[in-house]
Amino acid sequence: MELYDASVPLRTGMVTFPGDPPFTMSPMFERNRGDAFDLALLSMGTHIGTHVDPPAHYLDGGATVDQIPLDTLVGEGFVLDMRGKRVIDAGALKKDLPIGCRRVLFKTDNGPLLFQRDFREDYVYLTEDGADTLVERGVCLAGMDYLSIEKYKNEGAPVHSTLLRAGVLIVEGLNLIEIPAGRYEIFCLPISIKGADGAPARVILRR
Repeated sequence: MELYDASVPLRTGMVTFPGDPPFTMSPMFERNRGDAFDLALLSMGTHIGTHVDPPAHYLDGGATVDQIPLDTLVGEGFVLDMRGKRVIDAGALKKDLPIGCRRVLFKTDNGPLLFQRDFREDYVYLTEDGADTLVERGVCLAGMDYLSIEKYKNEGAPVHSTLLRAGVLIVEGLNLIEIPAGRYEIFCLPISIKGADGAPARVILRR
């Protein structure tokens, strides 16, 4: 059995989507100052690092992160190697997406960008016809290795809307650099925050 961690460790100074609050961890109690234990205060946005976008992120009345069905978050899926492509469109998916695939994580040239301090606008993204293809194929979870699955400043966020309206959970900020393409059992476990529009997640792959 092989286990892979597809999550980005949260840390001060990490890249964030423009306008999102940064991650900070500040000590509240410290043993080296005479306190009985160490305890820190965390401050961050709901879409920091490796995180999930539930329907509530864009849709009125949509399911919040604590309402995502467990059988969406856990199950068989694929890491698809899309390196060398500038976009992930319908043509690429019809060629490479396995029949019956329910969960798919896209490994692209974005990988190293997650570990740079500054946000990059020219990341690889899923196109609108690519989103349509995922819905048509019955995918329930789609993941990207940068902070958005959608083109930067895409008016109206049609990719997010298409996927979320169809019940496709979006996972962003995946660390797939050292993970080979192939079939896995996927465990995507966001922090269960009642009523939240998103949450950081630990994503583990097993095969």
